[in-house]
Amino acid sequence: MRIHVDGVSLEVQDSGEGPAVLLVHGFPDTHALWRAQVHALNAAGYRTIAPDQRGYGASDRPQEVADYGMEEQIRDLTGILGVLGVPEVHLVGHDTGAAIAIAFAAFLPERVVSLTSLSVGHASAFAAAGLPQREKSWYMLAFHFPGLAEEWLSRDDFAALRDWTRHPEADEVVARLSDPAALTSALGFYRANITPESLLLPANTLPQLKVPTMGVWSSGDRFLIEEQVTGTERHVTGPWRYERLEGAGHWMTLEAPEEVNALLLDFLGSVRR
Repeated sequence: MRIHVDGVSLEVQDSGEGPAVLLVHGFPDTHALWRAQVHALNAAGYRTIAPDQRGYGASDRPQEVADYGMEEQIRDLTGILGVLGVPEVHLVGHDTGAAIAIAFAAFLPERVVSLTSLSVGHASAFAAAGLPQREKSWYMLAFHFPGLAEEWLSRDDFAALRDWTRHPEADEVVARLSDPAALTSALGFYRANITPESLLLPANTLPQLKVPTMGVWSSGDRFLIEEQVTGTERHVTGPWRYERLEGAGHWMTLEAPEEVNALLLDFLGSVRR
């Protein structure tokens, strides 16, 4: 379905009945990242709401970098929930979608029953992870060269993107990003929120997480180290749970769907409002 929020039209998959779970994807994905989780959650009696984030999939692609700022990202999610008449949700995010979900939960805890963050931790924990994490984050700096980043990623049938990400569904990703406008908009989040300065300086203060929170990291993640997830515990005042998935790569929802589903169902079922 299409949902219009402050002049932006977003594609949203809404299915199932029961307590609502809002699923927030990251780069370079769409709501399809969650298809195995949607099936399991719906079968277990949950309603799932999975948007294509602005700039991705069938959703609109604003042209200005500022249009991809964190406030705009959070406004999209609250707007979707408003249109659907959903006052509170279990919130689940992956990759940059996890960063959005964490910020949402930090600033609007009254709207969040629980938070599950896959791969990415609290911004302060990310900053505290130090040089080992910064070394893995080199591509975030590369993304800040407009035109050059797009050329690097797309040259020779997206050879660099295929080799660098090792995305399990690379052909589908390449087909979507072959439109130059789609590739540029997919980089919008990084250009608006993860500036070169932010990778060198201490993180801006993000409120503590007051809601029940589960962090999940996979041992095969090529982009993010474990400490930036485990360190999130220091920034959670509510109940905290950490889970490590052995062997799975960064795209754990696709590479280890049964394990992710089991963790989600167990965690969501343990949370009481």
